[in-house]
Amino acid sequence: MGSQAAATPLKVFVAEDSAALRSRLAALLTSYGCVDVVGQAASVTAAIAGIRSTEAQAAILDFQVEGGTALDILRALAGDHAPHVAVLTHFTQDPYRNACLAAGAEYFLDKNQDFARLHEIVLAWHAQAHSAAPLSAPQR
Repeated sequence: MGSQAAATPLKVFVAEDSAALRSRLAALLTSYGCVDVVGQAASVTAAIAGIRSTEAQAAILDFQVEGGTALDILRALAGDHAPHVAVLTHFTQDPYRNACLAAGAEYFLDKNQDFARLHEIVLAWHAQAHSAAPLSAPQR
């Protein structure tokens, strides 16, 4: 990776209703060295506003947040400049997974099992942000 790419962090927003987990996620993401956590929110409204105002390139969303779900956030952000999204949740049933993936999430992760996958996902998003190569289909 070139020095320009390494020096330009991926702007990530975290939406999680648990303050403790939100803080843990932000610290974990920052520890990767290629991430700038540009904002955090506990609610749908604050997440949508924050993602838009910070121009986040990626978002890690809990499925259930104050005032709604990740689906509400995904639907509000759908469009030309939608960020990369991974939903990280305890609500891992197929209907939730299918709805989130259909609404634009690239990944649907289990909080109990998939925290380690965040690293590879964020590294891939960072590489994509600094590459002119066409993007390959994500492995969900």
